[in-house]
Amino acid sequence: MTDKLKIAIVGGGIAGLVTAAALRDSGHEIGIYEQADQFREIGAGVTLHPNATRLLDKLGLGDALREIGSPTAGVRLMSTTGETIDTGEPHGDVPLSDAGRGYNVHRAEFLDILSRALSPNSFRLSHRCADLIEDENGITLTFENGASATCDLVIGADGIRSVVRQRLGLDTPATSEGVMAYRGMVPVEKLSWAKGAEGLYLWMGAGRSFLCYPVSAGTMINIVAFVPTDRDSAESWSALGDLAALAAEYRGWDSRVGETIAALNETYVWGIYDRPPLSHWTRGHVTLMGDAAHPMVPHLGQGAGQAIEDAYTLGIVLQGATPDNLSDRLASYERLRHERTARVQAVARQAGQFYRTDFSDPRERDATMGTWMKEVRWILEHDADAAARSEMERTRT
Repeated sequence: MTDKLKIAIVGGGIAGLVTAAALRDSGHEIGIYEQADQFREIGAGVTLHPNATRLLDKLGLGDALREIGSPTAGVRLMSTTGETIDTGEPHGDVPLSDAGRGYNVHRAEFLDILSRALSPNSFRLSHRCADLIEDENGITLTFENGASATCDLVIGADGIRSVVRQRLGLDTPATSEGVMAYRGMVPVEKLSWAKGAEGLYLWMGAGRSFLCYPVSAGTMINIVAFVPTDRDSAESWSALGDLAALAAEYRGWDSRVGETIAALNETYVWGIYDRPPLSHWTRGHVTLMGDAAHPMVPHLGQGAGQAIEDAYTLGIVLQGATPDNLSDRLASYERLRHERTARVQAVARQAGQFYRTDFSDPRERDATMGTWMKEVRWILEHDADAAARSEMERTRT
């Protein structure tokens, strides 16, 4: 019996590609099965906080990340009128962490970095997972295109609609937050206020919040606007929205918000849904990661960060893994990640409630937000590398 594992990663988004990067030097045989026929992303930004960027540095991706990213070390909190919320920090910017620098990136550019860091032979495009069966001979994956594959380990990195999760019988009901998000991008040159913009800009109040941040090395502004809704909206990033309806939601807000909305050529909408933590992620030699394991509402910008922590952790715990010890290694992975991600899910839920609260007393608002932002820095300061190596050392003794 060979000690090398045959590992199938189902899903070629951020979660799956970082996992493959973390396993590059493991000696295992890696296959990435992606349903799309090519890697493509419609325009969308993502914030990678220090808990993620430190790991990407360790994976040798830091220089490429800095070429495409716009650095962020803090967030500027503002009222609907543009008044800076006084959190006790200089200039009103709340530093998110002392543990390093984060970067705002264009998702497509980030995926390009990840795909170029991997062997082209790793990719199996146009492979939408249909089913998986595990028996004493391993795991057989079947795909909608008629193909099949056998492997020792399946990592489900296939997002909130995860087929792998469904086949494990681990689906949980989704509950609408009563919130719909608009998103879009605008060139910095079209906005009078955005030249030299750095970090995160968050206007909040009146049941709504409006977030902007630069991406593509500071040349584009990414916009995410959260508004209340009483109707179900698709969890889709490709549903076109109504620009006039978006403008109406923020009528009377700070002029910078209005200018930004007016500069949009198009906007996309998606519904925000919350899910409780799963009881477990693993059955046999099939496990979950990223949104497939712990989908979270987007109000902390930690969806990608937690997926990267998962990926890096898998890279550590699967070093030297064999068919004989694989179950123990997957147990270590879940032990390291399950409780933390459940806590982050809860904080993300709370963040959305904070951001959309219309405080009647500005002093209460300022004190609440300043205190809360400082208290959640533990998320950004977590060292997944040290945690995983400590766990591996513990299990060897």
